[in-house]
Formats: sequence, structure tokens, C-alpha cells
Amino acid sequence: MTTSARSLLRSFNIRPKKSLGQNFLHDPIWLERIVAGGDVGSDDLVLEIGSGAGSLTRCLALAAREVVTIELDQRFVPVIEHALKGFENVTVVTGDILDYELRELLSGRDSSNFKVISNIPYYITGKLVRHLLQGSLRPRIIVLTVQREVAARMVAEVGEMSMLAVSVQFFCSARVLAHVPASVFYPSPDVDSSIVRLDVLPQSAWAHPDHHRFFSVVRSGFTHRRKQIQNAFVQGIGLSREQIVGALHAAGVDPRRRAQTLSIPEWARITDCMATLTD
Repeated sequence: MTTSARSLLRSFNIRPKKSLGQNFLHDPIWLERIVAGGDVGSDDLVLEIGSGAGSLTRCLALAAREVVTIELDQRFVPVIEHALKGFENVTVVTGDILDYELRELLSGRDSSNFKVISNIPYYITGKLVRHLLQGSLRPRIIVLTVQREVAARMVAEVGEMSMLAVSVQFFCSARVLAHVPASVFYPSPDVDSSIVRLDVLPQSAWAHPDHHRFFSVVRSGFTHRRKQIQNAFVQGIGLSREQIVGALHAAGVDPRRRAQTLSIPEWARITDCMATLTD
């Protein structure tokens, strides 16, 4: 299959660009695992990010009711059209997913219950996840092939938390489905990958009702993640040390702790205690 993928791109005189993170998953077993990981069925609307050579797109089109796929690199449009010949349930959009509101991209469709299934360029993982989760329209399920190290960060436990972990786990229940060897991609990336599934929570299950205020506080705390949380807030929030220490104590958090040790419920309590000082 690697030779076939290489031959297909050569027939269209296309070389993958490392700068765009173009490593295409070609192994049919792994493609089917990704589709199965999202429980894709005949009633589903699926958004794919990064059409590439259309290998995953075809698998999704065989399983789903409708697929909307977006590709940044216009060179791949004829490749995708070739790969999807005969499929009537796929819409191809050329552009940058980060420039689109999901509601705009899926306009005219019943998008109340859609899924995102993608083998994404690894360099945009953090921005893309935030884009998918912090907009006004959110998917029900997200299945992504990402760098193995990044997948581990998404599902990290308290003590190893990061801004990405908080961003994912505030909105989702996250789990790693499988680890994917580099050899099943063309060209092979320098790192192994993982398939991660994010089941998006209803708003009623969020740790805090105001996610904008919540993440404003979290971002301030992670700005200097190696510092004690009181020191990070002194530099990131316009409050005195006395006020910050008082708010942390009120939230039941030791001011000497560091951001990676805080749980999402603790961040929520800090957000509320900070709000009493700024409102």
C-alpha cells in the first residue's frame, strides 16, 4: 500500500510537504480501526480535517451518511476527486479549518450530532482541538490520529496536567484507543502515533458554567507552569499577592502548588474565588 500511495501522488506530480505535516495513513487495517473507533454508522454526518490522498475519506464515505472533508493544500484536489470518484455523499472544501466556524462549514446540514474523524497534521493539534471544542458548535465524538506524546498529554492525570490536558478534559472524556507505528504512513513520520477518542460532554457536565472565564484563569496559571501557582498568578492576573493567596486559600488550594498538580474541579473553584475579586 505504501508503493500505491507513493505512485498515486507521483502520478499527480505531488510531493508531500513536511512543513504541512503531510504523512498519509495508507494501511487499510488502521484506516478501518479509526472509522470503527468513532462508531461511524449510516446515520452519521462526519467532518474530516485534512483529506490528503483521500484514503480515510473513502473509508468514512463507505460507512457514513455524509462526509464533509476539508483540505488546505489545493494540489490535492485532483487526487481527492480521483480517489472519491463515484461517491455522492462527500463534499470537499478547500481551505484552512482554523479559518472556519464549524457552523459555517456544515451549513445546510443537520449538524446537531456530527462527528470529527481525522488523521491530522500534528503541528496544529493544540490549536485544532481548542477550535473544535471552544466554538459555538461542538461535535459529539472526535477521533484523531495524533503524535503519541501528544495523546499522552491529552489523557494526563493530575500531577502531569498541561494546558492541552485541561482544554481536552474540561470538554471531553478522553481515552487512547491504540498506538500506531510510523511504518503505516507515507512518508513515515519520525515519531509513532496514537488514535485518541474524545467523547464531548454536554454543557451541563462542564466543571464550570463559564468556559471563557475558566480558561482565562487557567491560561494565567500555566503561563509560568514551573512557578508556584501564587507566583504565576501575580504575573498573569492584575491582583495583589495578598488577594491571590486569599483566593487560593478560599478555593482550598495551597498557593505553593504548581499548575500541573491542579485538578479541573480545583481550577473551577479558583475561577469562582477569583471572580469575587474582579467582578
